[in-house]
Amino acid sequence: MRAFLCLLWLILCAGALQAQERRQSHCIALARQTPGLEYLNKAAWQEPVAQDSVHIRYIAHASFLLRTEGGLKVVTDFTGFTGAAPLIPDVVTMNHAHETHWTAHPDPAIPHVLPGWGPAGAGIEHHLDLGEMLIRNVSTDIRNMFGGVEARGNSIFVFEAAGLCIGHLGHLHHVPTPEQFAALGRLDVVMAAVDGGITLPLDQMLEVLGRLRSSVIIPMHWFSDTSLERFLARTGPAFDVVDTGGSALSVSLRSLPSRPTIHVLRPRYLLEEE
Repeated sequence: MRAFLCLLWLILCAGALQAQERRQSHCIALARQTPGLEYLNKAAWQEPVAQDSVHIRYIAHASFLLRTEGGLKVVTDFTGFTGAAPLIPDVVTMNHAHETHWTAHPDPAIPHVLPGWGPAGAGIEHHLDLGEMLIRNVSTDIRNMFGGVEARGNSIFVFEAAGLCIGHLGHLHHVPTPEQFAALGRLDVVMAAVDGGITLPLDQMLEVLGRLRSSVIIPMHWFSDTSLERFLARTGPAFDVVDTGGSALSVSLRSLPSRPTIHVLRPRYLLEEE
């Protein structure tokens, strides 16, 4: 009986360890065929996340909530406010272009606060392995308030989970260099600022998206339907466009579309009753 109990304990421990492992992504790997792809699914922000999926909710401006099957919660470009629902994320990322992309006073209960900048010109490097998700960054330059350039003052954050590579371009002010594109790797999903001027002009942002060749592009940092429509009108036949009027989607390797697809999400703060 004792031997049987020991064997049972080992089996249970092995299962628990397996459940915490991260499905390896292909960010820094050669592109390969992935058979059996399905489409993207809408989902409420508090519903359980499907197996091998990541749930993405557009909160506001450049802030998104990413949730994993195991319950990790990450908020991008965190400003300190996500809505009326009580939420303590496991991780927040920030960029310091201006106050709509960061907060000087994040809740001390948040375990991991990742600024996208460091001392002037030095940038910062993150490689946070949470088991189910790996979070890393690639530094880029930004314009400063005086019209100059702040070296390495922005970060493109990359979230690897469920076999996916999800990138948030932040307050991008220039086309990344070949070295920066190489460091990013293959992004399956990318959140891209499409305002057309405060960040990148539209022709340069379309150049970036063309280089990335992401399966799913989520526009962000648009200030009106007019600016969003201006971006969509410039994309041309190279991209499909899906606009369901929703604020969230769940994505997996199985659900990646066969053509680059712009998936329009409508920003919506988090509500407790959802």
